[in-house]
Amino acid sequence: MMLAAVAMAVTVAGCMEDNDGVVCPNKVQQEWAEAEIGVLLHLDMPVFHPEYNHRQYGTHPDPSTFNPTELNTDQWMEAARKLGAKYAVLTAKHGSGFTLWPTKTHDYNVSRCPWKEGKGDIVADFVASCHKYGIKPGIYANMSTNGYLWVDNPGVIQPGSPITQEEYASIMERQLTELWSNYGPLFEVWFDGGILSPVQGGTDALALLRRLQPNAIAFQGPYGYENLIRWVGNEVGTAPDPCWAAADSTTNSDGVQVVTGLNGRPDAPFWCPGESDFTLRLQQSFGGGWMWHEGQDSMLYSVDELMRKYETSVGRNTNMLLGLVIDNRGLVPDADVERAAEFGQAIKQRYGSPTAKTKGRGKRIEMKLEEPLRTDRLVLQEDIAKGERVLEWHVEATTMGGKTITLCQGTNIGHKRIATFEPAEVTSLTLIADSCKAQPIIKNMAVFSVNP
Repeated sequence: MMLAAVAMAVTVAGCMEDNDGVVCPNKVQQEWAEAEIGVLLHLDMPVFHPEYNHRQYGTHPDPSTFNPTELNTDQWMEAARKLGAKYAVLTAKHGSGFTLWPTKTHDYNVSRCPWKEGKGDIVADFVASCHKYGIKPGIYANMSTNGYLWVDNPGVIQPGSPITQEEYASIMERQLTELWSNYGPLFEVWFDGGILSPVQGGTDALALLRRLQPNAIAFQGPYGYENLIRWVGNEVGTAPDPCWAAADSTTNSDGVQVVTGLNGRPDAPFWCPGESDFTLRLQQSFGGGWMWHEGQDSMLYSVDELMRKYETSVGRNTNMLLGLVIDNRGLVPDADVERAAEFGQAIKQRYGSPTAKTKGRGKRIEMKLEEPLRTDRLVLQEDIAKGERVLEWHVEATTMGGKTITLCQGTNIGHKRIATFEPAEVTSLTLIADSCKAQPIIKNMAVFSVNP
């Protein structure tokens, strides 16, 4: 049962007033932050040919061997929904160069495989299933590597390639045009490894994005794009702490602009939040856990391990993007579906129903409980529409004996901060902004009871 709480806000002294010098997200970036949880789905030639290495050029498997006979994108979205995902990103083209849509740029695509007698389009099926299940669609558009065309990071033709750098730039532009024109509005586009700039022999992805998908979030997209997000430096779901949404630059993907550090910076000029990607499968499994391999369906992180990743991703002011494998049938394996559902249920059980919550403006926000509460965690959220205002904070609590203790402390809050601490029985809590750059606007301060 939720306890009643009374909030009191105290006016800040010495902080700048609303939006005075505070970098703020646009509406697209706000919507993305509210989504919090997404899935990243991988299906490529290594699922059928685990021995294949896309950097051994000229050895790409024949497209006729790509045949996911039971492929069902609805089943993928059912797994995503059980997790609690609000968006999904499909690897439409990964390292092999094989495309999951019938591209007109080359023959290495689904139109040359036996699945649906060459008349299928996995990207189209995926987007349709996303809409059916109320999940926002995204597309992984890897332009940095392509085994079929002898291309390696960050999108450079290798010696012996059947095409020139100029021809590859044209192929990149045409493939991105197909993906961004034929499947409707996208929630997010993913450039794994970034995208080569025109100066370096790449394509003008910035102009293309602005023209075809102006409302899509872009992970490691072209410098200067309005809706960029950044990598947090690892694929294990651990964002740096602190992890500010503001950054010195929007991306370093084109090799021209460099982001200093992974933490961001509170007084930086750009809003470019982090996205923490990690896998449901153990990192030591095939392909770092991103690709399916026979006999590894038991190699999954435990729910407890996944919960820690949730708390160090969503709980550190980033979105969480969970990698789900697609097997050689074209399905998320049963074991992975079950673990994703368990993870989603654990998130809901642990953070879905706070014991008490409040909100307010000001340097001090007090929460008085009607009954004593034994707690070990709380959630803090700023109204990021007004930017990240709190620079340092701590939470004090009054114990049953009337003693004042410090439960937790930190630097940034941003969209969401999950703070955990040693269990304590308290009768009131006070969030204190020790330092800020404008009046704090806390849209949610929620406290949770210790799990039985």
